Amino acid sequence: MAVGYKRLSLNSGLKVSPISLGTWHMPRLPEKDSAGAHKIDVDEFRRVLRYAYDEGVIFIDTANKYHGGISPVPLSHAGYAERLLGRLIRELGLDREELVIATKVYARMSPGPNGMGLSRKHIMWQIRESLSRLQMDYVDIYYAHAFDKDTPKEETLSAFNDLVHQGLVHYLGMSNVPGVHLMEYMKIAEERGYEPIVVLQYRYSLLEKDIEKDVIPVAQRFGAGIAAYSPLAQGILTGKYVDPKEKKWIVPPLSRATYMEWITKRYFTKENLEILLEFMEIARSKDVTPAQLALAWVMNMEKIWGIPIIPIISVSKLQHLEEAVEAVDIKLSEDELKHLHEISSKATFGYPW
Repeated sequence: MAVGYKRLSLNSGLKVSPISLGTWHMPRLPEKDSAGAHKIDVDEFRRVLRYAYDEGVIFIDTANKYHGGISPVPLSHAGYAERLLGRLIRELGLDREELVIATKVYARMSPGPNGMGLSRKHIMWQIRESLSRLQMDYVDIYYAHAFDKDTPKEETLSAFNDLVHQGLVHYLGMSNVPGVHLMEYMKIAEERGYEPIVVLQYRYSLLEKDIEKDVIPVAQRFGAGIAAYSPLAQGILTGKYVDPKEKKWIVPPLSRATYMEWITKRYFTKENLEILLEFMEIARSKDVTPAQLALAWVMNMEKIWGIPIIPIISVSKLQHLEEAVEAVDIKLSEDELKHLHEISSKATFGYPW
């Protein structure tokens, strides 16, 4: 095992790998279907899963809505990532009990009035659907994927609590819920004696640090861990969108920006280009890749905040996961973390979420 293990949170005993393999984006082929979705390179994803398991990357993240090659995901393509993940785990003969599988509920899965959200009806329906697609009896972590303003928090938490007691889910998480509402969910669970929320999945990278203001304080208060998605800022921090010689932005073939146009609108600013050029030079001086330095920054920030932080990595080829595994051993001092924090403080964004 190359990466070792760590506790997911301070309020649970669950052990996970220090990085998580995500399935929001998966290895893609150039061909697209009639909906505009890239066909998934199943053979490459099979190699990715095999390598992950062999190297100890046992923490795998998915969602009921994910496809792997299109965003936003049309209803016709929802659930493909879960189905493919479940199928390949069985084909490869991976030990289910050695894996920590996380999935999510909230997104629209049917056109009807209860086809999305965090109501008891939708949650109870979707956990059955996810387990069927995954070909599993339970999931280790079940996240609320977003905030549902139309459903009382008590209803959502009561349904989640029941899933744990029924053995369909082992641990609970929240994702993308505004900080003020997140605090309310956490307090209700504590006051009612419900199963605790043990992990918070939010966007966190050197360029996007908004959760430091409101989400991380909640995690500290309750002992939850952070599962950081987009730790490479949609690939921006890998440097692949920058031509260092010409000092300009570029869009490589088959990159996410080719089918998620908001990436260029949001990130391709003059200030961010300057940050990336300096960041890439720092990585070169440390003899690591920009992606490795960006991942190391996220992982090492747990020394600052005092809570576990696990980056979630979606890869388009096996080499990207190999690179991420090597980043686990990179140690950054508090001075280095502070310096990286400072150079990224000038980040600007041209397109809101």
